[in-house]
Amino acid sequence: MKAVIQRVKSASVKVEGKTVGEIEKGYLILVGVVEGDDDKMADLLAEKTAKLRVFCDENDKMNKSVTDIDGEILVVSQFTLCADCRKGNRPSFSSSAAVDEAERLYERYAQNLKNLGIRKVEKGVFGADMEVSLINDGPVTIIFDTDIWKSRG
Repeated sequence: MKAVIQRVKSASVKVEGKTVGEIEKGYLILVGVVEGDDDKMADLLAEKTAKLRVFCDENDKMNKSVTDIDGEILVVSQFTLCADCRKGNRPSFSSSAAVDEAERLYERYAQNLKNLGIRKVEKGVFGADMEVSLINDGPVTIIFDTDIWKSRG
């Protein structure tokens, strides 16, 4: 799984002009599911996300997690994170997980964030054409790819 985690002051997502998810201070997370991803990767990605320390403490050091600041999370599915751009100029998305499996793992990831103590977890609509708005904070943007943790066994 791939996740682009952006620290935000606020973020929202609309589908067909209607706001379907909206948060204040926390993370906007774009998530892509790659073929071969499984429950273990969704669980680990949620754990790493919840524990990521990129919010400032009283000494202005990035030392607090989203749970430490009682922050909120907006999760948006984005299969284009799985793009393979090695050949030519048109990306291939053949490494993306099958739609049903991608949606299941996306939902599992969002639910795990709630289970890990995130007070408010909002979502976009899986597979929909969405308009995402955000006020980036910093900017601070972190990219997670579960491939780096697969050797953990």
